[in-house]
Amino acid sequence: MQKTFWQLIETDENNATIFIRFVVGLVFISEGIQKFLLPELRGAGRFERIGIPFPEFNGYFVGSVELVFGFLILIGLGTRFAAVPLILIMLVALFTTKIPILLGSEFLGFSLRELEHYGILSMLHESRNDLAMLFCSLFLLVKGGGAWSIDRHIEPHHSDGK
Repeated sequence: MQKTFWQLIETDENNATIFIRFVVGLVFISEGIQKFLLPELRGAGRFERIGIPFPEFNGYFVGSVELVFGFLILIGLGTRFAAVPLILIMLVALFTTKIPILLGSEFLGFSLRELEHYGILSMLHESRNDLAMLFCSLFLLVKGGGAWSIDRHIEPHHSDGK
């Protein structure tokens, strides 16, 4: 069990990973802050318009998750663990907001916002940020935090007396 934990923390020495961590961390922190500062536009109000249940609770919950795990990604602490809830958030965002655009109609109670066009091209255009955050978060899940992360500098404490 201990070996598995350290394998999850372990990361390579790639310096460029910081660029992915930087963008993922800043975007999620920014979105989390906006859910608190602009709840009608980015939090509970938006969640209610989309059709997400318990919009007030979920707005603040998602905002908190984005802030906490976005910050962990930014500093590179528990990078792989922190990527998981952010991946789930992006999958929910795509499911609840982009599938209706693809179909051109409401989907499973999730509303369709008014756009000039619907279908695959419109859905891909509208989901470019969601897809970028999803795939960058998946990258961090696979690769870890990289050279300039706290993860890189955490050493396992062996119980063999050495």
